[in-house]
Amino acid sequence: MKLKPRIIAMDLDDTLLKHDLTISDHTVDVLQQCMSRGILVALASGRAPEAMYPYAKRIGIDNRKSYIVANNGSQILISDTRELVYERFLPEDIAIEAFRLTVAAGLSCHIYDDTTIYVSRETEYSERDFRLSGLKPVVPDDFEEVIRRGVYKLVIPGHPEFVTPVEAEFKVLFRDRATVFVSKPFFMEVLPLNAGKGEALQEIAETFLGFSAEDVMAFGDSMNDESMIRYAGLSVAMINSRKEILDLAKFITDRTNDDDGIADFLEKNVL
Repeated sequence: MKLKPRIIAMDLDDTLLKHDLTISDHTVDVLQQCMSRGILVALASGRAPEAMYPYAKRIGIDNRKSYIVANNGSQILISDTRELVYERFLPEDIAIEAFRLTVAAGLSCHIYDDTTIYVSRETEYSERDFRLSGLKPVVPDDFEEVIRRGVYKLVIPGHPEFVTPVEAEFKVLFRDRATVFVSKPFFMEVLPLNAGKGEALQEIAETFLGFSAEDVMAFGDSMNDESMIRYAGLSVAMINSRKEILDLAKFITDRTNDDDGIADFLEKNVL
């Protein structure tokens, strides 16, 4: 029996994208077949909007109305007009407190706007972030002043052996004030409380479109996808996912992101 989603939301890195950051022609074709059947196809990523639009264009939602969930759920944009229709900011006092604790722990901090990554200092991870996002890293004279302008999230990069204990500390310190998780082993993120991909997807499905969670299919692989996988009635973990996501999802792809896992799943279960 075929599944009948009305929305398909997809993470980018390690989910829709291959490790070379491309989307295959076959996957594009399958997604466009879904759209031709009236299924809304959306992107949901930790990336800033400008870093997502090349992929929106690649799958063809830059010229048809859909949605882009950016900055791990802190922003929602309409894909064809780029209109910002939802946003959540990390409170200034929490952001500054988290930044100062980050510096005290010997780690650096990244903030994103449309075209730039503001980094508290240059590291191997600022270069890695540039390669992933295409956004240029800049070291501002006063990092806290950038925070005061308003931020959607903080990203704290570093080797997992240093990031893991800081994550544990932050989860306790900011338990009722912010959302803390590791999106990649070397990227810890601090977001507004109750702002995640799942909350954004719920806003799209229920508030904007009048659908239910059972109408939503979501593909993800990592902890920044957890709220989306929990929310979607048709949740799908990539076979290359973290164990926590594999355990949460209702379905698991047969193939990895490097082997057109999403396209394969959709062909078998939706089309």
